[in-house]
Amino acid sequence: MAISDIKEYAHLTAEDLEALSTELNGIRRDVTESLGAADATYIRRTIAFQRALDVAARLMICASKAPAVWVLGVTALAGAKIVENMEIGHNVSHGQWDWMNDPEIHSTTWEWDMAGLSSQWRYSHNYRHHVFNNVVGMDDDLGFGVIRITRDQPWHPGNLAQPLRNLLLAITFEWGIALHGLHSVNEHAGSAAEKTNHNRALLGKVVRQSLKDYLAFPALSGRRWWRTLTAGLAANLLRNLWSYVVIFCGHFPDGAEKFTLVELEHETRAEWYLRQMLGSANFHAGPVMAFMSGNLCYQIEHHLFPDLPSNRYAEISTKVRALCEKYDLPYTTGSLVRQYLLTLRTIHKLALPDRFLRATSDDAPETASELKFRSLTTAPAVPPAVPRPGRRAVLRTLHIDRRNRRRGTRQRIDPPGVGPRRV
Repeated sequence: MAISDIKEYAHLTAEDLEALSTELNGIRRDVTESLGAADATYIRRTIAFQRALDVAARLMICASKAPAVWVLGVTALAGAKIVENMEIGHNVSHGQWDWMNDPEIHSTTWEWDMAGLSSQWRYSHNYRHHVFNNVVGMDDDLGFGVIRITRDQPWHPGNLAQPLRNLLLAITFEWGIALHGLHSVNEHAGSAAEKTNHNRALLGKVVRQSLKDYLAFPALSGRRWWRTLTAGLAANLLRNLWSYVVIFCGHFPDGAEKFTLVELEHETRAEWYLRQMLGSANFHAGPVMAFMSGNLCYQIEHHLFPDLPSNRYAEISTKVRALCEKYDLPYTTGSLVRQYLLTLRTIHKLALPDRFLRATSDDAPETASELKFRSLTTAPAVPPAVPRPGRRAVLRTLHIDRRNRRRGTRQRIDPPGVGPRRV
């Protein structure tokens, strides 16, 4: 089962938890107070770069007959769409740039270049997902309604097809996000008329987007309309695949914990912070990959501070990682390939009924709970893990101790950023 008592799971005292919250609030305050012209210049230059790249890509696609130039144009167009969706559209819609009071770069006015409607996505993502991150029964992004991602989600025969569903979702990710947002707002709608309005709004956006991508630009290309049409299809496919990988690697690798509805009862701000830290995952990225991922390689930092500008996540990550080290909390990260392979393992494994799975429901790679530590009080004694000087011994050390009990060995704590493995 998922985590029902995050305080017991993390083994932090009330004083520790409040101290952690105070330090995280301090990070937010420091970044907020330092926002200024350099940040505004960053987002404006990003928008200008994205638009220039889009124009250059379309000119390459239309103006040359050379196949190599067409491939280069498709790649550039996919890059422009990725930057618009990830670094601009996603982050602007989070309100990261609302402090500028620029009516163009504002969460209430930006409409992104994809099938989904920004306003519907903001409700399903900013509220249902970010507020209730990885809470089973509240976070609609937990498998997006088509993939079983934790054992807390009941198995159905249809889950046998989820490897295929996963592939189809990756290919059609923008359409999945569009329907996901519609489902979320319709579920919240108070009347049939309101649902009808939501349906019509999305239909209008889909029509406008399809006309732009698959009719207007090909028509402007004249006799080369087919090159432009296929280029648009290919660029959208590449954008969908990349966005899917980035999102899945930030939420579903091993170490991104899940939570029950019980955990939400009387949840404090400090506990909310802790849930965001334990329920998210990062992946290693240099400056270019970070930019192309919308800085969502820093998913932990994004979930802690979703409305702080994305260009600050790199500097925030060093402080958050230091806090994880200080309070002996896991900082779940790894290479993009590793995080994705772990995610694929979970998707394929949970396509099967639980009776075919080896690990317990409280100590599986993709699902853990506070119950897995209770056996430590009765298990045969083994030498404890050795924390580095000056570190308190809490959650990460308990992971090591549990692994040592299984192996009957004494082992030093993993380096920072290397999470525990569960068999």
